[in-house]
Formats: sequence, C-alpha cells, structure tokens
Amino acid sequence: MTSTHTVLQRIGVNWEFPVIFTHALFDAANPVLVTTLNRHAEHRRHRAMVYIDSHVAAALPGLPERAAAYFAAHPTQLELVGAPVVVPGGEVIKNDIKYIDQFIRQMLEAHLDRQAFVLIVGGGAVMDCVGLATALVHRGLRQVRVPTTVLGQNDAGVGVKNGVNFLGGKNSIGTFAPPFAVLNDFDFLLSLPDRDWLCGVAEAFKVSIIRDRAFFNELLAAAEKYPARDFVAMQRLVIRCAEIHLEHIRTNGDPFEYGRARPLDFGHWSAHKLELMSEFAISHGEAVASGVLLDSIYAAKKTWITSQELADIHEGFRRSGFRLWFEEFNRREADGTRTIFGGLRDFQEHLGGELTVTFPRGLGARHEVHEIDLALMEQALQELESRARSR
Repeated sequence: MTSTHTVLQRIGVNWEFPVIFTHALFDAANPVLVTTLNRHAEHRRHRAMVYIDSHVAAALPGLPERAAAYFAAHPTQLELVGAPVVVPGGEVIKNDIKYIDQFIRQMLEAHLDRQAFVLIVGGGAVMDCVGLATALVHRGLRQVRVPTTVLGQNDAGVGVKNGVNFLGGKNSIGTFAPPFAVLNDFDFLLSLPDRDWLCGVAEAFKVSIIRDRAFFNELLAAAEKYPARDFVAMQRLVIRCAEIHLEHIRTNGDPFEYGRARPLDFGHWSAHKLELMSEFAISHGEAVASGVLLDSIYAAKKTWITSQELADIHEGFRRSGFRLWFEEFNRREADGTRTIFGGLRDFQEHLGGELTVTFPRGLGARHEVHEIDLALMEQALQELESRARSR
C-alpha cells in the first residue's frame, strides 16, 4: 500500500527598487549614485564593477575615466574593483554566449560577493547580456542599471528581465532578476544617433494605445517634436512611459510571466520575427512601430478600434518619423505562406500553452485573443504596405 504526502508551500517575495531620473550621474557633486548604493543604510564601503557599452563610450570620450573618478571622489563609501570594462554594444553582444562566460569569469575573479554591485551603463542589449551574467554569479549580485537609450530608460531598463539570443530565438535564454536600482541620466540621450533617439518612441505609443488614452493623445500632439529632438518632450515621454511599465509590472499579478499573456508585448509577435529575419538590421523600435500598426489595422478590421482611432495611430507613427514597411514582410516559405507568420508560432512557444496575443479594445484599453485569422491578417499586411507607401 502506498501513500501520498503533500506539503503545499506558498512563498511571497516583495521586490523594491527605485527608478531615479537625474542629470550628470557621474558628476562627483551628484549624490544619486552613492546614496542609491547605500539605500539600505548599511554604512559600509560598497564594492562595485562597472560595465560600459562601447557605443556609449565612443559617443562620450572619457566616460570610463569619469565613472572611475566618481568612485575615487567617494573613497569612504565606494570601491571600484577595477577599471570600467567597455563591452560591445548592440545586438552583437546578445548573439554570442561567449560574452556571458567572459563576464562571469571577470566577476568571480574580482571576488564579487552577493553584497557587491555591478553597474551596467548602456543600451538594452548590454543590460540584457551583462544583467544575465550578474544574475548567475552567486545566484545574483546587486545590479544597478544605467540605461543610456530612450528604449532603455522608458522600457527595457525598468523591467525585471534579461536575456540573450540563442539557436535563432530572441531572448531564448535569460532570467527574471529585478535590479537593485535603475538610474536614468537624461544627458546620455543627447549623444544618441537619430535612429536610436526614436526607438523608444515606438514603445511609448505601444503602451499608451493599450493602457492610457490621455498619454496617447499627448504623444500624438507632440509627434513632430520627437524627430526634431525636442529634449523636454522626450524627457516627459520617458518618465510617463516608464511609469506605465512599472505600474503594469507592479499590479498585473504576473511579474515573472508564469501565465500565457504578455500585454506589454502588443505588436511584438511580428516585431521580434522581423528583427530576426533582418539579422537585426531593422532596429527594435522600427520593428515595434510597424508591428503595432499592423495589429492596430487588424484590430480595426475586427471593429475593436474605430477607423478614426486607427488613423490617429498611423498618424502618430508617421509624424514621429518611422518607416513602417520592410520588404521582409513579403518573404515567403516554400509553401507560399508569409515567413512573418512564423512569429505567431514563436510567440506561442516562448510562453507555452495557448496562443495569447494582446490587441487594443478602444484606445487606452486592451484584451487578449487566442486565435488569429490569417486571411484577415494577410489583408492587414496589404493595408500596412499601402499605408506606408502612400505616406
């Protein structure tokens, strides 16, 4: 006779991390970094390593030296265990797991322990890759993100995930690892090339369409200011978009995505596929802009949004300067089906279970669907091409 004994274990874990907006983070007179590292009032000398995105280092000569000088200016509170490490920026760092091995070795050789800090200064790809290594060493060091792009400051950098690409899958290896803090220094945005300046604008439109109609209206009214590099308008966009992302993570009841839905990935089933198909020649922001508009067209055909709401969404992206059509959309498999539709399968496989895709239900609201009418999505793609070519 056999018996079964079950003990149900329920664990509640509270995570808390500040997201701070500032200027001139590495100015010795700015207390934000030193006070953030000591926010638990441990009153000791905090050991840290600093990793810097090569694109940022190239755009801002002397940045590694300024970061080191900040630590030197606060010797009783901070200890930099070695010179700041400059690492490859962009998607290249996510496409070769040799970097994970390299960073883990560096952290262990520096004898970092679980109370030590790793500052990651860079774009989303660098935060993803170095963040994954940081999460693995001793099961997690204290990670402080310093996003340097609009996309990093208003979206990727304020979340709780990291990941790298593997076996053709975007972010197919990664962890959930909330940061110790996120420090958004607006001054980094001034050094961005125009393409990267606009990338995060697409994510702002995305989240406003499904979460906050008033924010959408604000973005639409200010659309021309973004390609014109209006710094005040961009700071407002970054703050509000980050607030909405943080609110979603905090309140949706599924911060580690155990469920089937990822509402903040509205428009991303095609965007992720588009990036992979182009071997990342198409940026994430460009792919998201076209993916969000594609799904908005589909939503209009389903009468989930009105034709005027669709027109406003299209106008917002158009006036913000986004290219909305890419020839990769026309690529087809041997059986004639569009390759882009494989993004739906990839999307389902990433979460598992039933396909779940988020669509707007009127501007500022959303709902999830579990089936896509491919014939109707084909019509949406044709309309997307027509709209993009007639701009």
